[in-house]
Amino acid sequence: MEVSLASAVVILLLVMDPLGNIPLFVSLLKNVPPERRNRVILRECAIAFALLLFFVFFGRWILALLGLSDASLNIAGGVILFLIALRLVFKHPEGVFGADALDAEPFIVPLAIPSIAGPSAIATVILLVSRAPERMADWILALAIASAVTLLLLLASAPIARLLGLRGLAAVDRLMGLILTAIAVEMLMKGIESFVRGL
Repeated sequence: MEVSLASAVVILLLVMDPLGNIPLFVSLLKNVPPERRNRVILRECAIAFALLLFFVFFGRWILALLGLSDASLNIAGGVILFLIALRLVFKHPEGVFGADALDAEPFIVPLAIPSIAGPSAIATVILLVSRAPERMADWILALAIASAVTLLLLLASAPIARLLGLRGLAAVDRLMGLILTAIAVEMLMKGIESFVRGL
């Protein structure tokens, strides 16, 4: 299955889940002075983008070093996506990543990692590059677009949270979880198919 640039952007947005992260960001930043909140969001998004960009360039090399195949990456990525999708559809009291609210200003964990650049996002960028390494420019552009959209949505997190309310955000999260479940199943099927063909 050929993945277009637009499809890659959508998949990355689904795994980065900016709308689903809004309640977490609002909760964790409530004790941060209002004038610092945008700078914290910008910093966390920049860290997440840098980490994902690192895996775009070096993910395949790390896989080769560890002796991991595309089939195992497909299956592992599918399992991780599926578990995250289940937590989006069936809400957990601790949130998608089980992160507790922090009293101090959050730094890297849990906002940049794993909320934005979590295992599923890392697996997704590695998978995109490993499937079509000749399209590196497309994957970097897709990551940049998805990161920019994520940043804009998170900068507007407080107004969006007020506008949609808890029920609206939960409904959007469940819809994204449903789409992510389908993507996870597709990845699992691709991985199993590659494994069976290699026998």
